[in-house]
Amino acid sequence: MVSSKKIASIFVKNFSMSSNALLIIDAQYDFCDPKGSLYVPGAEKDMTNLSQFIKNNLSKIDYICLTMDSHPYVHISHPCYWVSRNGFHPEPFTLITSEDVKSQKWIPQYQPEYSLEYLIKLEEQGQFPHVIWPYHCIAGTYGFAIVDTLMEAVKEWSFHSGKAHHIELKGSNPFTEHFGIFTANIPIETDQSTQPNYPLLHSLNRFDKIFIAGEARSHCVATSLKQIIELMPEMANKLVILEDCMSDVTGFAEQATPIYQNAYSLGSSVFNSKNQIS
Repeated sequence: MVSSKKIASIFVKNFSMSSNALLIIDAQYDFCDPKGSLYVPGAEKDMTNLSQFIKNNLSKIDYICLTMDSHPYVHISHPCYWVSRNGFHPEPFTLITSEDVKSQKWIPQYQPEYSLEYLIKLEEQGQFPHVIWPYHCIAGTYGFAIVDTLMEAVKEWSFHSGKAHHIELKGSNPFTEHFGIFTANIPIETDQSTQPNYPLLHSLNRFDKIFIAGEARSHCVATSLKQIIELMPEMANKLVILEDCMSDVTGFAEQATPIYQNAYSLGSSVFNSKNQIS
């Protein structure tokens, strides 16, 4: 029989333990594998580091959420959505501005009035220009899946903890980008999936620390970080950036720098995956 004193000591120990969540952004084949359509250079090493981090901290991680880009083929960020006055679709990594639409350099094939309004609102935000991406993370395709290396680590954590990992989808609305997991770049009033995701925020806020990793540092990780701080500023000092478990889309690193600087100024911290959670 376990004494009441022993039970009390166990309770005090468990009650005093810090709890840790792990938020993994878009660790999908199209981003993380060199053969992926929107491969982020360095991402395969990031996933190796992140997988080892999970295995080294099986008893310290209490919750894992994996976000997933989930696009249709026809999407405002994909080539087929736009056409030039000469009938050509834009190449990946083409920038399209509202002035390009007004001058008919690029013409939206769907919802033309809305598409121009969308670009104007995006430019007013002043954060990310509208970029045409390669077709990526198409729901149901191989590129949509989470990479095997990471899922093996998540499986080991699940077996060890007896807990299920959580999946959160984003990006299914064809008329807005959805970099951050917590709200679309331009929310659409009639689509709840593009509105602020407070249930996920509240789920994460239950924990003392929220470790963040994934792809790409310059876009979806940075935007998710920014959205947490904008929607629930009190969470800033819980955020821990796994610096060696994320990489930038080539040529876009600097535009995310102010987001990380702001987070650090508000109490967010940096962590290396080779270290163990205390």
